Amino acid sequence: MADPGATPSPTLSFNSISMVFPDGTEAVQDVSFSVDRGEFVTVVGPSGCGKSTLLKIASGLLEPTGGSVGIDRENLGYVFQDATLLQWRTVKQNVELLAELHSVDKAERGRMSKEAIDLVGLTGFENHYPKSLSGGMKMRVSLARSLTRKPPVFLFDEPFGAVDEITREHLNEETLALFQREGFAGLFITHSISEAVFMSTRVLVMSARPGKIIAEFEVPFEYPRSPDLRFDADFAHLSGEISASLRGAHV
Repeated sequence: MADPGATPSPTLSFNSISMVFPDGTEAVQDVSFSVDRGEFVTVVGPSGCGKSTLLKIASGLLEPTGGSVGIDRENLGYVFQDATLLQWRTVKQNVELLAELHSVDKAERGRMSKEAIDLVGLTGFENHYPKSLSGGMKMRVSLARSLTRKPPVFLFDEPFGAVDEITREHLNEETLALFQREGFAGLFITHSISEAVFMSTRVLVMSARPGKIIAEFEVPFEYPRSPDLRFDADFAHLSGEISASLRGAHV
């Protein structure tokens, strides 16, 4: 029987993770942190510091050379830098893909996809193909696809880096609305300090390669977050602190 007084295990944990690639490149060194449900943690750091490597290790796409990861990989949301849609499938068919791969019956797949499509604001586009969608709409399809199985953990690998600033801000707000509704554990990678502060409960800063966690910032702003928060003096102050830490990370 579980101890009722025991602290529950985090939804996602990195325990002394290190990664050395076959060519000798040391990408990540002794990284430890955790993310629980209801937390949205963003990692920022110099290019090549191992941010995306951590997501690949979490998902099982890479096996670390040291340390361990605690996560349920059977039901994991992963949103890539590219929407990774199948061009010959409609929006509805793309959203149903994960459920289909897990042998969910057709009627239930339809119900799940409809709910997810409604959540990301694509109702009416179910029968459109990816070639007719904007970049922002494609990322919404990618989000909806992962949402169908209601994963307890979402990994976001710079998902909005390729869209314009206004679309990016809208997608930030929509993702946070989904986060509040679903209560998943979110791990987000970005190069944008403003995006990191707006989205997160915590921001972690990684050093240059080999990547290590060199700073952690609690984000004090309550959800839901207004778009006007980006112009708040406290928001600017925290962004400045993270920026200073990030400049040090390049040394």
